[in-house]
Amino acid sequence: MTSDEERRRQHRHRHKQRVLRGIDDELVNDFDTATRAAGSDRSRITRQLWEWYVRRDGAQLPERPAAPEPPTDAT
Repeated sequence: MTSDEERRRQHRHRHKQRVLRGIDDELVNDFDTATRAAGSDRSRITRQLWEWYVRRDGAQLPERPAAPEPPTDAT
């Protein structure tokens, strides 16, 4: 059986986690869908946005995926 300290070590993340509060689930789901469509992930896109926002040298806005196709009426 593992000790409490061993369990804590096993569950540590490689990087310190940053938490954003007040973002509704629908926005998170839409963001995840968009990042996958761009061949990326939430962390990478967020980091790029933050670097661009604080004007880091060489930082650029991440490319946005194409807008989803609007539903077609079958009338």
